Amino acid sequence: MVMISEFFQDALFSAIAAIGFAAISNPPRQAYGYCAVIAAIGHSARFLMMDDSLLGFHIVIATTLASLLVGVLAVLFSPFAKTPAEACLFPSLLPMIPGIYAYRSFGGLVMCLYQGYEGGFNHYFYLFASNGLTCLFILLGMVIGATIPIFLLKKISFQATR
Repeated sequence: MVMISEFFQDALFSAIAAIGFAAISNPPRQAYGYCAVIAAIGHSARFLMMDDSLLGFHIVIATTLASLLVGVLAVLFSPFAKTPAEACLFPSLLPMIPGIYAYRSFGGLVMCLYQGYEGGFNHYFYLFASNGLTCLFILLGMVIGATIPIFLLKKISFQATR
């Protein structure tokens, strides 16, 4: 029961974040709902893929697969929203940005500078490198996963711009 509650919370908060990010990029009003639905489905799919009791994927793999799903949904929904697929895609992907890994990476880098002994430096450099590489590969997975459907489904993705 707890997991179902967490699943719906994840979907709700990612939909709210997607609407906020969509408001910044100023798409047509009918695209807001599509952005919210796509973000909720994509982020919840990542949540389920990362759950140890289900699939237990690493965050990089789960984010790449969820980004692929978000890309497919954005391409499929774009003719209904009468906007380019990117107008639905980018706000829907933004809730999956790995902010905590970037924050921890920067914190590890700063702490490296304040260490007066090698053991402390090595520890914080490890934290910097681990979080930085995780952040980098998550972003790379998001880019690859989100752009593949646009290139594979060219006929559908460019329908909305005609």
